[in-house]
Amino acid sequence: MNVQELYRAWLKDFADDAATVQELTAIRDNPAEIEDRFYTDLSFGTAGMRGVLGAGTNRMNRYTVRRAAAGMADYLLEQDAAAAAQRGVVIAYDSRRMSPEFAEDTALVMAARGVKALLFDALRPVPVLSFAVRHLKTAAGVVITASHNPPEYNGFKAYGPDGAQLSPEYAAGVTQHIQALKYNECHPMDRQEALDKGRLQIIGDKEVDDDYIAMLLTLVVNPKVLKEQGPKLNIVYTPLHGSGLVPVRRVLKEVGIGNVTIVKEQELPDPDFSTVEAPNPENPDAFELAIPLARQVGASVIFGTDPDCDRLGVCVLDGEGTFRTLTGNQIGVLLLHHILSSRKAAGTLPTNGACIKSIVTTELARTICEDYGVEQFDVLTGFKFIGEKMQQFEDTGSHTFLFGFEESFGYLSSTHVRDKDGVNASLLIAEAACACMAEGITLYDRLQQIFARYGYYSEKVVSKTLPGKDGLTDMRNLMARLRQNPPSKAGSLNVLAVRDYKAGTRTAAGKTEALDCPPSDVLYYELEGGNWLCMRPSGTEPKIKLYVNARSKASMAEADALCAELQQAGEAWLE
Repeated sequence: MNVQELYRAWLKDFADDAATVQELTAIRDNPAEIEDRFYTDLSFGTAGMRGVLGAGTNRMNRYTVRRAAAGMADYLLEQDAAAAAQRGVVIAYDSRRMSPEFAEDTALVMAARGVKALLFDALRPVPVLSFAVRHLKTAAGVVITASHNPPEYNGFKAYGPDGAQLSPEYAAGVTQHIQALKYNECHPMDRQEALDKGRLQIIGDKEVDDDYIAMLLTLVVNPKVLKEQGPKLNIVYTPLHGSGLVPVRRVLKEVGIGNVTIVKEQELPDPDFSTVEAPNPENPDAFELAIPLARQVGASVIFGTDPDCDRLGVCVLDGEGTFRTLTGNQIGVLLLHHILSSRKAAGTLPTNGACIKSIVTTELARTICEDYGVEQFDVLTGFKFIGEKMQQFEDTGSHTFLFGFEESFGYLSSTHVRDKDGVNASLLIAEAACACMAEGITLYDRLQQIFARYGYYSEKVVSKTLPGKDGLTDMRNLMARLRQNPPSKAGSLNVLAVRDYKAGTRTAAGKTEALDCPPSDVLYYELEGGNWLCMRPSGTEPKIKLYVNARSKASMAEADALCAELQQAGEAWLE
């Protein structure tokens, strides 16, 4: 069917849904809007699906969610009917618009198809869902969230039995089943009937949360410093209207950090995220309310988590009394250094220790790992690839996982969770702050010590948005042009090698060698002096990302200047 036929079919198929009919009727004289809503199905990939809320096949609504839930249920039944029926699927949700409704729809559609659904009794963070999949030994997991996107978005994030996001093969299997279904045939079971038949179970603290918090307490690497300095540490925390409030405050209290001031305006769930433009702790604007509060209460560190509490942002006081928002790389190297230095001092650093980062994350991590005799592994962007590498370590016994992170503010030091964990990261950054207090310094001072020892690293991520029907085509054309005409220089620096992760090759000085990783639409340019640029279309948003990383042995000012030069060169490539 063409877009107009699909539009009319939805008006007919969902005639009993007054809200959907009203929304679609309002755009009947807007063919561009109709086309944008119906020209494609909302895509389902390794991270599930994500999109703008609204009626239509290219929107997040109860019918696209129900179809995704039915397709996932059918795939699970095909793979192992007994596991799907008995072990079931655990389902969580965050504070976004329609999240509770989408979560219940997911549970009841799965129940109708014979898959047991375990639905959380209230909003929960992504890491709790990942933990629950492994802890309860379910066949899969789903969390309704759009992470840090603006309020008009929501998503259906899917997890395999290992608690990690789906592999490409798994996602392809689910997609095949989704595409075999019509939107009007994915019906939910009656809630009370599902409860009575044991196909729906409501879960909460005693089934999952208490054990999750107990697990987090085992991740403390320097209990002595926490005991001594924890009661003195003064923190301001903002959950940015999301799901982090309860677990973050609870775990900090249980390790003896009770002096935590919450940003009241951002404490409670708010699907409109009315105090911020976007609930993203990567953005300094997210801390506009927290910084004056920190000055008022005398706090030296501020942190915030996004609505599904898988990301952590941090602000720290510098030597001049200014609060500085740290980058995701800077937070990551602070946590990495704290873990490795504390474990070395305690004599608990394993000889086969390993850390994992994404290819677009700072190379400063590798330098630190080398200093501590720890092996650093690189994987493609997406925490699922960190989870896959962790599983390899577990299956083979080759390495002991210590820490994994991405520059996009995602961190993990637990093997019981297989996705970014903002609660885990909150505990670690608080412990690192306590370790600094014990030495009479701040987290900012620690970061300067790291730079002075290992070199100064400056980085920037630039996003170019390409919305609408032509956006994907424009992104593909841009990447194809860069492959056909690879640049030889970035600013004043020569390109030494090009890694084309889609082709699986690294080309340097006219010689090509194979890369040992799955294919991905990424171009990575190795430059002189250990600097680099990378181009990557986003897997969840209509944008292409430019990653810029520069380093200097002399000073941060020199690194920043080089970073600006490389950014200008990279942005020119995107034109």
